[in-house]
Amino acid sequence: MLAFILRRVLQSAVVLAVVAFIAFGLFNFTGDPVAFMVGQDATIEEKARLRADLGLDRPYYVQFARFVGNAIQGDFGRSLRQSRAVSTLLKERLPATLELSTVAAVLALVVGVPLGVYTALRRESWGAHFFLAASLVGVSLPSFLIGILLILVFAVYLGWLPSFGRGETIAFGWWTTGLFTASGLKSLILPAITLSLFQMTLIMRLVRAEMLEVLRTDYIKFARARGLSDRAIHFGHALKNTLVPVITITGLQLGAIIAFAIITETVFQWPGMGLLFIQAVNFADVPVMAAYLCFIALVFVLLNLVVDLLYYAVDPRLRVERAVVAQ
Repeated sequence: MLAFILRRVLQSAVVLAVVAFIAFGLFNFTGDPVAFMVGQDATIEEKARLRADLGLDRPYYVQFARFVGNAIQGDFGRSLRQSRAVSTLLKERLPATLELSTVAAVLALVVGVPLGVYTALRRESWGAHFFLAASLVGVSLPSFLIGILLILVFAVYLGWLPSFGRGETIAFGWWTTGLFTASGLKSLILPAITLSLFQMTLIMRLVRAEMLEVLRTDYIKFARARGLSDRAIHFGHALKNTLVPVITITGLQLGAIIAFAIITETVFQWPGMGLLFIQAVNFADVPVMAAYLCFIALVFVLLNLVVDLLYYAVDPRLRVERAVVAQ
């Protein structure tokens, strides 16, 4: 197990280095940040002086080496738009993004898994047909359109929920949360539903497909022949063996929720890292964009590692196979 973890950590480090190199290279072609900072009336000498002060006149590989060296120490440079440390900006926006992503992921799991089990066990009922038809909406419609429709109905027409912002928050040290205030909870409902809807329908359809496949296997037929109850068969055997692919998709989708929260945060003006990234793109703020992409890559790498480790807890066949190989 230790060798497996060390190997995955080394692979993760290589992946992060490649992502950082590509991101830093691509973002250098998004525009000239100096032009945004000094305006059109600045002279050529003023632009050259500012470019030299920012280190933008150096070769690309020198800038990248400096970025990597500082990033290892937790320093991602200074934002070209706000003239503040990028690590400080990410630290301020991280609670909002993680709060929204976590609530969306929990909502997708809590609703998606039971609906998947229900539509598999009651596949001929009208409720199963209704949920399957409704799931096509979550899969087909883009998240920004779903968010706009929710705002139109619940914020504009009904006036029940706010259309933008995070609401009132409470600070616990540097961490802020709106989960303990009424306005914070109300502000979280629409963006959380918008962000979770695609993952919710994906998990539901995946659980249903895997559940139907498992119910057709021989050991389920043998369990029925032994006289086990439907509850023991469905939840003690079938659902447990459905969890391996579900864990894979859920782990990857959690990373996708954090990565693609950009759209939801933009629609609802949620003050998270996704909105910060969009603002950085508009300003060609390379340090912020590169740091954000490296963070997203780190999230995916860590989630993949956690998913691999969870396989051993869920599927005993993997532990047996590795023990046989070791012998």
